[in-house]
Amino acid sequence: MSLIEQIDLAKVPNHIAVIMDGNGRWAKKRGLLRVLGHEKGAKAVQETIEAAGKTGVGYLTLYAFSTENWNRPKSEVDKLMNLLVSSLKKEFKTLHKNGIQLNVIGNIEDLPSKAQKELQEVIEKTKNNNKLTLTLALSYGSRDEIVKTVREIAHKVKNNIISLENIDDSIINEHLYTQNLPDVDLLIRTSGEQRISNFLLWQIAYAELYFTDILWPDFKKEDLYKAILNYQNRERRFGKTSEQLK
Repeated sequence: MSLIEQIDLAKVPNHIAVIMDGNGRWAKKRGLLRVLGHEKGAKAVQETIEAAGKTGVGYLTLYAFSTENWNRPKSEVDKLMNLLVSSLKKEFKTLHKNGIQLNVIGNIEDLPSKAQKELQEVIEKTKNNNKLTLTLALSYGSRDEIVKTVREIAHKVKNNIISLENIDDSIINEHLYTQNLPDVDLLIRTSGEQRISNFLLWQIAYAELYFTDILWPDFKKEDLYKAILNYQNRERRFGKTSEQLK
C-alpha cells in the first residue's frame, strides 16, 4: 500500500505550514552556488503543493523569505527576488488550473516593485479559486506581525473604536496578516533544525510540530505524506484529557 493510500482523507490537517530550510546547505554539500539550492528548492515547492492538493489540505503556508533574510548578501537576495518573479510567471497556469488561490503575508511593500506587481497579478487572477489556499510568507516575521497588531489595536482603543474590555482572541486574529486563515494544524520544518524561527508564533499555539533531517530541495511528495501520517497518529487534546476526548 502506498503512503497516500494509508492516509485517512477525513482526518487530513486543514492547515499545514512549512519552514523550508536547507537550500544553502544542499548546494554547499555539492560544491554549488547557494542560488542553485534555491532553484532546486523551487521544485520541492511544486511537489509539496501538488501533494497537499491530492490529500485535500485546505491551506498551505510556506515560509519563503523572513524579515531577517534581508541581512543576507545583496546578490543572494536579488537572485531570490528574481526567482520569485520567474516562478510566479512559470507556475501561474498550473496554480489556476488546479484551483489554487494565492495569498501573501508579510511586509510586502519591502519587496521590489516587480515582485509586488507579479504577486498582485497572480493574487487577483486566482482569487476565486477554492480548492487550496497557498500562502507565501514574504518579508515576514511573527514578532513584527504581533507588534503591528498591538499598535493597531491600541490606536483603535485610543480612538474609542474598540473598548479595552472587548479585546480577546478574535480581535487579535482580525488584526494579524493571517486574519483570513485558520490556525495551523501541522508545522513542518526541514533540514534537521528544531526551532520555529519567528514563524506564525500566535497561529501555531496548538499545532503539531514535525521535524525532518531532509534538506528542503530533497523534500518529495512522499515526505509530506509521511508528515501527515505522523500527524494522524497523534492525539490532539487541546488541554483536555484522553478520557474526555473519548
